[in-house]
Amino acid sequence: MISAIRDKYNKEFKESTYNNFLNDIWRWTNGEQDFRICETPLFIDAKLKSKLIEASDKILSYLQSNDFKVKSKNAVPKELIVPNESTHPEFLQIDFAITADQLGEPFPKLIELQGFASLYGFQTELDKFNRKHYSIPEGFQSYFNNLNFESYKKLLTETIIGNEDPENVILLEIEPDKQKTRIDFHITRKLLGIETVCVTKIIKEKNKLYYLKNGIKTEVKKIYNRVIFDELLKKKIEFGFDFRDELDVQWVCHPNWFFKISKHSLPFIQNEFTPKCYSAEGATIDEINLEEFVLKPLYSFAGSGVKVELKREMLSEINDLKNYILQEKVEYMPLIKTPDGYSKAEIRMMFLWKEKPILVNNLLRTSKGKMMGVDFNKGKTWVGSNIMYHK
Repeated sequence: MISAIRDKYNKEFKESTYNNFLNDIWRWTNGEQDFRICETPLFIDAKLKSKLIEASDKILSYLQSNDFKVKSKNAVPKELIVPNESTHPEFLQIDFAITADQLGEPFPKLIELQGFASLYGFQTELDKFNRKHYSIPEGFQSYFNNLNFESYKKLLTETIIGNEDPENVILLEIEPDKQKTRIDFHITRKLLGIETVCVTKIIKEKNKLYYLKNGIKTEVKKIYNRVIFDELLKKKIEFGFDFRDELDVQWVCHPNWFFKISKHSLPFIQNEFTPKCYSAEGATIDEINLEEFVLKPLYSFAGSGVKVELKREMLSEINDLKNYILQEKVEYMPLIKTPDGYSKAEIRMMFLWKEKPILVNNLLRTSKGKMMGVDFNKGKTWVGSNIMYHK
């Protein structure tokens, strides 16, 4: 991106520094590495930063419109509707592929979005470790809206805990110790002082929920929700309450937003920053060149079920096409110069939503394969997750 910074970073890079960097990070999990962290962050110029913010603003404008409210009414499967839905999600992520425009300049294209939590704890820690082990140029930062670590932590605390006692707020997950994102749970506990609790450990009495803290039954008044229904249904987890019950708890985010702001929303968002997208059921298949599209299931997570090489017979074999979308393929540009070629990049813009959505931080994913993700980058270096820096 910024060639002088990139060349300097690459020239100074040492494998020993990278290993020390990784060792520092993964002390949180006793040295077990749950996902690949890239050898480098991304440094972007003011032009791409401006485009990312403009693209985000246009998408946010639609998500706050009456048209979105109408079209998202039926997004939640009827059997999974949770009562007492909030007016908006407290967390929002917008994922952009970095492509090239007609002049060959970096240009963001919407890939995914979610009204669900992301690595809001881990990314703050990652920034600290980058600064500890590498030379981050003066004036470059990962936060937005003039936030720093302390002001970001304050806003995150207000969003998740609010006026409650931290012992009455929990991070809820399925088998949290087995999750690839468990490092984020540990860091969140350090940041906010809240416990991570497995759904199977929740105790229900009438409409109230409890968990055991140091052996003492403690009421749950607020749930920082990290449970993905897709995983919950696949694993057939048995636990002592039902998300669909009338419960005396506040959800952060409310589970319905996982469905409402999701791939379900993509066909409705149309601007220069969005690829073509259709409901697979409603699309006129004969008029679409399937080679130019990917098939994505609505209700899945982390890329599961995505079909890249499409054929018409594949669609005819699917009984519930209404639960799929066809999204135009985007060509990621070779963006980050590395010792063995260029990496492609995807940038997650991370928001906290109180009275209005506030852009607070970001997450970077890099790849040298056909798609982002572990399966497409096995054996490759200078790929994985990190963070984006900007002025």
